[in-house]
Amino acid sequence: MFLDRSKAPEFKVPEDFELLPPSEFKLSNGAKFFFIPTPGLDAVKIDIICKGQRASLPLELSLIPSFTLQMLQEGTKLKNAGEIAEFFDFYASEVHPILTFAHEGLGLLTTRKHLSTVLDIFISLFTEATFPQDMLEKRHSQRKLSIQLERERTASRASQIFSKCLFGAFHPYGVEITEEHVDAAVREPLVSYYESMLWQHLEIFVTGNLDSTEVDKLCILFGQLPNRQVSESILLPGINTLLAVTEPKEKSVQSSIRIGNWSIPKTHPDFIGLTVFNTLLGGYFGSRLVKNIREDKGHTYGIHSTLAEIGDSNYWVIAADVQKAFYPEVIKEIYHEIKILTEVKIDGDELEVLRNYLIGQMLKQFSTSFDLIDRFKAVHHSGMDFGYFTEKLAYLKRFTSEDIRSIGQKYFSKPPFIEVIVG
Repeated sequence: MFLDRSKAPEFKVPEDFELLPPSEFKLSNGAKFFFIPTPGLDAVKIDIICKGQRASLPLELSLIPSFTLQMLQEGTKLKNAGEIAEFFDFYASEVHPILTFAHEGLGLLTTRKHLSTVLDIFISLFTEATFPQDMLEKRHSQRKLSIQLERERTASRASQIFSKCLFGAFHPYGVEITEEHVDAAVREPLVSYYESMLWQHLEIFVTGNLDSTEVDKLCILFGQLPNRQVSESILLPGINTLLAVTEPKEKSVQSSIRIGNWSIPKTHPDFIGLTVFNTLLGGYFGSRLVKNIREDKGHTYGIHSTLAEIGDSNYWVIAADVQKAFYPEVIKEIYHEIKILTEVKIDGDELEVLRNYLIGQMLKQFSTSFDLIDRFKAVHHSGMDFGYFTEKLAYLKRFTSEDIRSIGQKYFSKPPFIEVIVG
């Protein structure tokens, strides 16, 4: 049969797809254990995640959770930092901190062959970390240097200011991290956080080519981990949104732009439709913003629009690094493209390109079992299950130009939005 390579293969939208939820177990310590098997793949991925506590700390202690997690591999009662690093390297394993505003924890990537060998040292990090002073001082120096560098980078600085504009300077999600916060992350509060506040409401997510006996052993082992009761919810300070900040940098050759506003959570009925609008606006290489500002005018190498969340708060943000002389024009064009999408329905060809892209990207997210557990975590932490993706596929197959326009009118047609320009 002759294959015409000048034509792309036809894209076929699947009728449906089935996602099997992970097996769920309740451990002796009250923790939840979720397992997805990976037949034929002997890599093992373990994420042990607890409820994040940064928002419950005074602002001056904002770095305590991150320093605590980073210090766990810097020494235990039986091994120093060098020995721990050499041990995991020897067994082709990797341990990494997990840190967001909502969650904290540790992840392990290893092999089935070495799993039982590395687990003892991995587990020791949860109860036997020693927080050596010399390693903490090294971490302090590294973090202060990072803060200084980020302050000079227009992109990092713009993102930092945008968070401050959203929440306010005295909100845990908007506070600007400085060298003073590093100085406050001394050993005593780190140890206190480790021994009393970390490891609240544990959830364990495992993928691997493991049989039932191996899974049972993991359940017994992880049932011995500390699993503290969740602290009482604290009342966060009120949000104090600031609409515009411009921070000039004379020596900078570019300006970093952030334009955004508050948004809706994944559980909202309009969220899937909003992801479609956001993708068309600036969420992929064929988006309106890319075509206008990158391809037509050449003012930036990249511009993108994102739906994001911090803790329980949701927002959208458009980000671009542009030639300094043209940032006013770029801002004008951003608002122009938003206005068009909220007033004019897109044509059929653009609609189908967008539809096929979104369906393809969604299915791509489930290529491996590791992807599957990550997608499960994303919906699980929002109080949902895999039914969200079934609903999303159904919406992607049927949405219309009018659906996109009406969503845009509802969520993007009421400026002023937050504007940040650095550089």
